[in-house]
Amino acid sequence: MDNPLRDRRVPSELAEKRQVIEISNKISDFVRLEEIVAKDLSALEADKLPRHWRESLVTGRLAFGYGGTRNNFPALEGNLAVTIDAVCQRCLEPFRLSLATEFRVLLCDAGQSPGEHDGYELWELVDDTVRPIDIVGEALVMAMPLSAMHGTADGCLEIEADAVGVVETIMPFAALKTQLHDKGK
Repeated sequence: MDNPLRDRRVPSELAEKRQVIEISNKISDFVRLEEIVAKDLSALEADKLPRHWRESLVTGRLAFGYGGTRNNFPALEGNLAVTIDAVCQRCLEPFRLSLATEFRVLLCDAGQSPGEHDGYELWELVDDTVRPIDIVGEALVMAMPLSAMHGTADGCLEIEADAVGVVETIMPFAALKTQLHDKGK
């Protein structure tokens, strides 16, 4: 076994051994996450593109065991953290976004029902084996916000009023209202 995060293994083997995997990998090791971040950053001009964003570290811990109401299904519990470069959807400027997630999944065959799953989510296996890196990558993608933004509007660069333009409100019946009000006196 070269890399327990990348190796394909039968989930019950990992659960029986109570396999624990400490993670300290670059974003570039998680293909889907890297693609999503790259697509987001592609909206930036070249001079604003963060350098070395693929090298941000994903850290965390995975622990295999058994779970479910009868503890008879292979289970994986984990916590992950990473800081990614993103584009703020409010000001359209790059910023660093911290992601953290915890998850608990039961690893079961497609169509298999563990019944009550005691706080676990179900992860249906496509075949008899699993690569922990695939689950980690999916958990990180699911932890991403739909619209990445600075924590507060104050974190965004101020948008100049001239750039936005001042919108005049036209009130066509304002004069009529004044005339009616004056006529009633």
